[in-house]
Amino acid sequence: MTIEAIAEGAVLRIGIRRPEKMNALSRAMFHQFAAALHRLEHDPDLRVGLVWAEGPHFTAGVDLSDWVEAFGAGKPFPVSDSEIDPFAMSGPRLSKPLVVAVQGRCYTWGWEFLLNTELRVAARDTRFAMLEVRRGFYACGGATLRLPGEIGWGNAQRYLLTGDEMPAEEAWRLGMVQALCEPGEQVARAAELAARIASAAPLGVQGSLRSSRTRMLEGEAAAIAVTFAGMREVMQSDDAAEGVRSFVERRAAVFRGR
Repeated sequence: MTIEAIAEGAVLRIGIRRPEKMNALSRAMFHQFAAALHRLEHDPDLRVGLVWAEGPHFTAGVDLSDWVEAFGAGKPFPVSDSEIDPFAMSGPRLSKPLVVAVQGRCYTWGWEFLLNTELRVAARDTRFAMLEVRRGFYACGGATLRLPGEIGWGNAQRYLLTGDEMPAEEAWRLGMVQALCEPGEQVARAAELAARIASAAPLGVQGSLRSSRTRMLEGEAAAIAVTFAGMREVMQSDDAAEGVRSFVERRAAVFRGR
């Protein structure tokens, strides 16, 4: 299996393991990835996902010969009831946060997946590129929808319309990645962030993420409604009571996700 999912406590570590092909994404890998995200979503003991890739490169892109037919049919990312689309272009969206560690080439689908995650750690040797316009088509995994919101319209078009590389330092400057590190350190740094999220109140984390996403996708008025409706539910949870107790008792809270 080229997508490996291993639970370590409350963190699901999802490894992309096809280094001999520079982690080129096949359709089979897409479905393995989607199944791993479904597991993350529906296992109550899992709170956050950590995505990493084996080898010197996160990915050189898709295994294009394997995807031509799906792209041509206009339905490249179909998912079953036991899968969640890593690109959030079809079906339900993951409600739990993802932390991703990237290095070397992070091309096409790798960059598009990055835009559908919450925290990104990049090794200083990382180069991002959307190469589709140099292959005769255009990005369809979410980059055209999300990159302008991440880094601004002109900055996004600079890369979407040329296929040029963006170096890690520029990604950091534009706010697309949240941490830079030396090559080889990216997974450990991402694991630290994932552990920090996992130690927080799961219902609070998911509520915060839901509110933020609603604002991004539906606007402020819709987000306000979700925020207050969700807060009422969260404040009735055992975790909220534990948070108050830990504050009074001056100790670290132990959250159960209930």
